[in-house]
Amino acid sequence: MTDWTSVGIGAIITAALTIVLAIVFSPLFFLGPIVAGFITAYLIRDEFESSTVNGALAGAFGGLIIGILTLFGVGIAAAIIALVLAEIGIALGAIGVLVVILITIIAVIICGVLAAIGGAIGEYVKSSGQRREYIE
Repeated sequence: MTDWTSVGIGAIITAALTIVLAIVFSPLFFLGPIVAGFITAYLIRDEFESSTVNGALAGAFGGLIIGILTLFGVGIAAAIIALVLAEIGIALGAIGVLVVILITIIAVIICGVLAAIGGAIGEYVKSSGQRREYIE
């Protein structure tokens, strides 16, 4: 069963953490979806397969948010260039939309897979904490 509240929280965490890590220290951008998948899996109360699926959904939606924000950024840049040079701005806008579509598809796939891995790790950590028995 999909827990949409956890998926929504995970998607926002995926987008925010991935963008911040990509700007601050780009080789660590992949930690954003993994952490978001971990948090998504830790928030739900279902079995292992469900945690992995919820983590993957959170990552995919987070990648979609990243793609939409990238589209806005490229659109703003194309509009500014179009004010100065009309022909180049129109061409840049058309090419930019195609590039953003490609970036969005890649971001959805990468974030979905990494968040699924984070969801599996989160479920393992959560279940190992519940199964531990203390002997006196």
